[in-house]
Amino acid sequence: MALKKTKAFATMAALALTLAACGGDSGGDVDVADSPEFDSGTTMAELADSGNITIGVKFDQPGIGFMPPGADIPEGFDIEMAKIVAGKLGIAPEDVTWKETVSDNREPFLENGTVDIVVASYSITDDRRGVVGQAGPYYVTGQQLLVREEDKDKITGPDDLEGVKTCSVTGSTSIKTVTEEYGAEPVPFDTYSACVTQLENGSVDVVTTDGSILLGYAAEAPDELEVVGDTFSEERYGVGFSKGDNDMCTFLHDTIQESFEDGSWAKAFESTLGKSGVDTPEPPKLDEGCKA
Repeated sequence: MALKKTKAFATMAALALTLAACGGDSGGDVDVADSPEFDSGTTMAELADSGNITIGVKFDQPGIGFMPPGADIPEGFDIEMAKIVAGKLGIAPEDVTWKETVSDNREPFLENGTVDIVVASYSITDDRRGVVGQAGPYYVTGQQLLVREEDKDKITGPDDLEGVKTCSVTGSTSIKTVTEEYGAEPVPFDTYSACVTQLENGSVDVVTTDGSILLGYAAEAPDELEVVGDTFSEERYGVGFSKGDNDMCTFLHDTIQESFEDGSWAKAFESTLGKSGVDTPEPPKLDEGCKA
């Protein structure tokens, strides 16, 4: 039986839709360090001296990372965390180059220097840490399924995915999980919005990714789409950086930890996803040490 959305999650979805629809600033003010000092030769010193940083983020995830039409700065919880990092470098949000980053190009963008860091619902995995660095987690969520309303009693969770055409973004942990663990027939696309279009036109039967993202899309078509089942994975979001940059790893680790302790992490949540009325969760525990 399809599980009903809780009131908290439903209101979160409504918030995500509101954030997607309006072009106003959804985030809170962030502190920008005045002339911060870093050891010479470090990436942080280079970025602080230049006064600019290029950050890879999602543009199509309401409530997490979304670029409203006509806006210059995206909005969402990931964006607020990216602003915190930039602020520690003395870089204001308007001096950040916000680079749209899809799941399949996050590692290449870091490897070839297209971006300096990635804050893009970037789940921490051992495979990824073999290619890039990831600091965190700064947020923990879980994978769910989005189906058409008429299929909600037929597809109620991942155990119903054997041979079912299932869409997620290319290179995501979500599509890997449903393919390898549940036998789904993978149909990858570059963006979640493209996957939702395929679901609506009947080309696929399921879209899967983090539940908070799916609820935003379900809110756009509540009579046609529904999120079903419990979460069946743990997605631990981290900040991506160039592999082997130990100084950057330490900086990011310390910046995230400080955001937990000084209230800026809670403020970031409350100014985005928290506007739905859900309680601000406890921050997750950072991984031990630094994973460069």
